[in-house]
Order: sequence, then C-alpha cells, then structure tokens
Amino acid sequence: MLGRMLLGAMTVMALTAGTAIPALADPVTIRVVSKDLLTTNPDDVKLVKKYEEALKAKGTDIHIQIVDLPSSGYADKLSAMLLSGDIPDLIYFQGGDAKMAEQGVLEDWNNWLPKTTYLKDALFPHNVERLKNYPYLLYVYPPRIPQPVIRTDWLAKSGVAAPQTVDDYVKLFTAIKDGDFDGNGKADTYGVTTADNTQELDSIFNQAFGVTGTWMKNDAGEWIAARTSKQEKDKIAFYASLKEKGLYDPEYITTKWDVKEDKFYSGRAGVVFGSSAEVIDIYGGKMRQAHPDQNPTLTLLAPPKGPAGQGLIALDVSKEARGLAIATTSEHKEEVVKLLDFIASPEGQEIERLGFEGEQYTKDGNTIKTTDKIATWYARFLVAANWQPPVQWMSDAAQGSLKTIAANFKPDNAFVWPADYATDIDATENVYRAWVYKFISGEAKMDQWDQFVSEWNSAGGEHMTEYARTVLNGK
Repeated sequence: MLGRMLLGAMTVMALTAGTAIPALADPVTIRVVSKDLLTTNPDDVKLVKKYEEALKAKGTDIHIQIVDLPSSGYADKLSAMLLSGDIPDLIYFQGGDAKMAEQGVLEDWNNWLPKTTYLKDALFPHNVERLKNYPYLLYVYPPRIPQPVIRTDWLAKSGVAAPQTVDDYVKLFTAIKDGDFDGNGKADTYGVTTADNTQELDSIFNQAFGVTGTWMKNDAGEWIAARTSKQEKDKIAFYASLKEKGLYDPEYITTKWDVKEDKFYSGRAGVVFGSSAEVIDIYGGKMRQAHPDQNPTLTLLAPPKGPAGQGLIALDVSKEARGLAIATTSEHKEEVVKLLDFIASPEGQEIERLGFEGEQYTKDGNTIKTTDKIATWYARFLVAANWQPPVQWMSDAAQGSLKTIAANFKPDNAFVWPADYATDIDATENVYRAWVYKFISGEAKMDQWDQFVSEWNSAGGEHMTEYARTVLNGK
C-alpha cells in the first residue's frame, strides 16, 4: 500500500513538473507455430518460459506465444491459417512451404545465418547442401535414414556375428526364420519386416546393389531414373527372393508402423528399421517392457557390402522436407534469430536436449545423471550437430546409428521439380510401388521388367527424364 502511495505521489510530482515518467518496455512477442508444440502440454509451456528467462538474463526480453494447431492434418491446417493472413513469426512446415516461398512469405536463411554466433556452426552437412538449393527451411536434426536393429540375444543365437555382406544378411534372416528364438515352438518368425513399402530395405541395400542416386547413367551414358535401371532390377529381384524363401514378411504392404513394431516385440519379426536414434531407443524401451524377465537390448546392424559397394542410401539434398521458417511479414526477425541462436548454444542445447533438472536429470556438483523420464523427452526446435552432451543417455545402438549416418553421408542428385510435374511424380510413384509389390509377391516375374519400365515411362517418366537431363547435364 505504501509503495503504491509513493508511486502515485511521484507520478503527480512528475506531471506537475511537466516531466513524463518513461513506461517500462513490454517484452517483444514472438508467435511460434509448430507441430506438437502446444499450450496444453505443460512441458512445452515450461520450456518456452525457460528460454524467455535465459534470454532476458542476456538482455533480450521476449515473450514466446505458442500458436496452437492440431497435429492431425497439421500441414493443411497450417496452410489454411497462413492463407487467411494469420502468419506467425516462426513457422514449422511439414509440407506446403513451397507455395509460401513462391509468394515471398518466407525469409532466406542464408541472409540470417552469418549473423548468428552458434546456429551457423550447428548445421549438419546435409543442412548446408539443402540451404544452397532451397534456403527457406531449416531443420537442424540428424537426417532420418532407417537403420536395422535386432535383439542382441537373437543375434548371438543366429551365429551370424555382425553381418557385413548381402549374403550375411540372408544367413541372418534364415537363422531367424529357422530358429525358435522366441521359444513358442513354431517357426513363425520372419527375418525382417517393414512398413507400407520397401523404402526401409532400400536404406541399406541401395548402395550394395549399385543404386547410387535418384538418377544414374545407362550404358549409353544417358541419365535415366535409377528406378528403371538394371541395378534396381537386381535389387528388387533380391527382395523377391527374400519373400520367396519366407525371410521377408509378405504382409509388409499392409503393415503400418504400430503393427510393424508389435511384430518385433512379439517375436514375429527378427529385424526392423528405426528411423532415428530416438526411435531406436523407443524400440529398445518397449522391447524391455514386453520382456521384463529377459531385459533384452538391441544391436544396430551395419549396411552390407554388396556387388557394387557399401553404405546408406544417398540423401536427398534438394530441399528440406520439413523445418523452421521465418515470415517476411514478421516485425521481430532479429529476436526470432536470437532465440534460435541461443537454443543452438551449449547452454541452450542443455535445456533443449536434457529437459529440466529434477525431472529428466539430476545434478550432484558437476555430475549429471539422467532419470527414466529422459526416454520420453525430445528436442522441440533443433539438435546442434556440434553439441557435446555432458552425459550420454542414448543406448549404444542409438549412438551407433548417428555415427553410421555421419560416416556414410552421400548427397543424392535429386532436385526440386517445377509444380507442373506434380501429376507425373504421383503417377510414376504409383506405378513403381504397384510393380514392386507384384514382383515381390510373385504376381509378376522379373522377366516382365521391361513392361514395368514402359508403363513407368508412359505414366510421366519419359516427360520427367527429359527434364532431368536438362538439369543434370547443366551441372
């Protein structure tokens, strides 16, 4: 009461003297929209509050306003919001960004990164390449390349120690099929299963069979789609042989992610693919929950050496498929960049990656120990490539997946298509997927390969190849 009276008296005195009292500056409000960043999630709210406090201590007073948008149908709902004229300062896209970039709504990251202290050095190699081709999205995370994992005890039982070749993988899948590793008295386990299509298999078998990129040269030295190449034919024939031998789950075409995982936990499939280090650890945690008496761990399997080489699938660097963008309409671009630059700093990464002291981790002096809650924590904004964590909470398999990606980075020669090729892209994709299933299921024989290529070309492939040659021959 006394304080209010004194303030009132001072105000009257100042006004009487003709001197106005300067008002306290309000924090700059940054509006952020991102999938799964919601005001209904207490951790999200607590996290942005922690960023606000940390930045204020460094002289940048901001208020981070989360714009709620449902995760289901996020891309469509985001597009509708932006087209209505409601454009937040920082926007996470998961599709629909290209049309916004064409309309001049998105800032060029290459104009902002040089002004940062930490963010410019936090990028992965593929981020750098993608920014050269499409500078509007930034997604600072390790690339999501599926890699195979198996129960460590099952690998030991198989007798195939750390498979290194395509033949080794066949031996491993065969041992899983023929062995009764789950102890149910039945030979009902597939060597490997995938979800929806063969993309996960491609992640480790493409290079082995010589499928080195989206576009390859034929014997005449002309660019052709790799999907119509003889190397692709050999790879698909290999997949068909796996299915014929009962090693590859024939239900893969109707198997969704949750079913795939369940087959792994229940012993119906010996090998599955994890799309990221975090996913691999989720698989490990759920496997232990399913078999608490055995407490199984997971082992990461290496990409095999094959007739043409070894390594993970070539990575598309034409553009980010998802990521953060700054709106050109934002009046607070500098503050947005300061926020992300702080998150990329060592202090910011400790918050972003480790969560909250007393919840996801505890401290005893300089010693940090993670708790069980770290398993469900995830980075909301970015994962800096150069950050060295003070404590390692990931499993050996998860850490190994990151090392494999770093050691196997191969940029693809894919490029961004003009919008008028969208119909061709969809049509040829449908033709390819339909024929791959027919080849693997046995509905079509491999001697019908030329028929597939002809249908692919007629569906738009010939049109696409003509354009691709103008792009690739010009590089």
